[in-house]
Amino acid sequence: MEELKAYIRNIPDFPKPGIQFKDVTTLFQDKEGFKKALDALEARFKNEGFDAVAGIESRGFILGAALADRLGLGIVLVRKKGKLPGETLSQTYALEYGTDELQVHVGAIQKGQKILLVDDLLATGGTFEAAAKLVEASQGTVGALLCIIELTGLPGRELLKNYRVESLITYDEG
Repeated sequence: MEELKAYIRNIPDFPKPGIQFKDVTTLFQDKEGFKKALDALEARFKNEGFDAVAGIESRGFILGAALADRLGLGIVLVRKKGKLPGETLSQTYALEYGTDELQVHVGAIQKGQKILLVDDLLATGGTFEAAAKLVEASQGTVGALLCIIELTGLPGRELLKNYRVESLITYDEG
């Protein structure tokens, strides 16, 4: 899927100097690029027996919703703290400076459900790890963690070594 790199915009020094931000919004807005990505993901996951897709805020919602539709599944929203109106489960994770928190509605994931967790990018792995812990706290099973972009120069895959991690594109950056 290396051809998908042509649809990814690189933004230097965002959100801070020295970072080469990989912007997937340009992939999402290009109908051919987005279709190629979804075709590849559908082919990879269509016969895996997932019960639901869980999209991580916010670009994971876009990818996750489109993929869930293609797979004939529902989507669970994994949101930042304070964004869900009902009773929630919460999981804190580390940021470069401080912490953040993800939440999922109680009951959104049923006991024993096999969940495909989706986000746009894997870097340090903290967000994916927190989302996986929420699936497990809901008594679901994490079937796979899926992203469009994986930054192999960062420790995300190592942090998530107990999970199946799938990415479409890799960059040796960090």
